[in-house]
Amino acid sequence: MRTNKKTLAAGIGSAGLLGLGLYLAVPAAAANPTPSPSASESPSSKPSGAPWRMHQRNGDAHPRRHGMGDFRGVHGEATVRREDGFHLSTWQRGAVTARSGATLTVRSEDGVSWTWTTDAKTVIRKEGDKSALSALANGDQVLVFGERSGNTRTAKLVRAPKKP
Repeated sequence: MRTNKKTLAAGIGSAGLLGLGLYLAVPAAAANPTPSPSASESPSSKPSGAPWRMHQRNGDAHPRRHGMGDFRGVHGEATVRREDGFHLSTWQRGAVTARSGATLTVRSEDGVSWTWTTDAKTVIRKEGDKSALSALANGDQVLVFGERSGNTRTAKLVRAPKKP
């Protein structure tokens, strides 16, 4: 088998970058290990409005966030590739400020308000159970996932977690 110069150069370059990455990453990880939770931290020190629950591990109670883990962002968008092309996935966490027909307006803590359109495929869950858009009221905390096309955000999932 013959190896041309470009293939050889690409292989050497890749190995060099991998080596450089390991050279930089391993000492940094060893010098700064992940800190363990402090004993002084209590569920009351967690952000208000977060659905914190206590669970037992080794006889001690530890706060744990149900659902999205430590997902604390308030809103965002990402371009994702699917079989039929690229889509703009979007999400938002906040309080319901308006509901009219098939639309839902949510305001995040940073002041951003987005209006979401719902359709027959939108899954709505309130306090862990299947629900309807009409069950959501102003002030309910929700997490909305969907897609944006132009200025239209279509909700695929609206989740109102259990209140603490």
